[in-house]
Amino acid sequence: MPAELDVETPFGPARVQLHRLVRARAALVLGHGAGGGIGSRDLVAATEAALAEGFVVALVEQPYRVAGRRSPAPARQLDIAWTAVVAQLRSAELPETLPLVVGGRSMGARVACRTAEATGAVGVLCLAFPVHPPGRPEKSRLSELDAVTVPTLVVQGARDAFGMPPAAEVRTVIEVAGDHSLRTDLDAVADAVAAWLRGLL
Repeated sequence: MPAELDVETPFGPARVQLHRLVRARAALVLGHGAGGGIGSRDLVAATEAALAEGFVVALVEQPYRVAGRRSPAPARQLDIAWTAVVAQLRSAELPETLPLVVGGRSMGARVACRTAEATGAVGVLCLAFPVHPPGRPEKSRLSELDAVTVPTLVVQGARDAFGMPPAAEVRTVIEVAGDHSLRTDLDAVADAVAAWLRGLL
């Protein structure tokens, strides 16, 4: 059974579901989407794939969700809370000797990209990165992905209304069946995550 930890941040407590391993090769910290929690099916699939590859996994619930609010906090608050949680995990539960990969689904992927350098991540895993709001390609968030300088995996649904990012020098994009939920082919999601994590180390 995973452990549950409350971690203080400047914006209230975050909650972490920690999946420990006896002999971990690396650590993976994942965040949730704006309207969902850490139990989303693609996050569960990614967690199971990472555990099988020897990654200890921490799933982070942002303070606004822990407080029972449905609307996400502003981006700056999300980023500060996230980096605070990762720093505390690195000081205790996830030794700094373990290579760290960060990521998440949708909004959580954006937070991980924006803070990748600050957290010292060696890779970023993005599930359903929201390139732009549906029907608004002019409101692109691609700069957040482009700013990441470490190897990045984006697993994106072929019919995602939030857009499809292009591959780049350090960015691999795997297209799977389905939409933004990534629920159509969870095996494909897990396979993509496992293969990329295996190659990363």
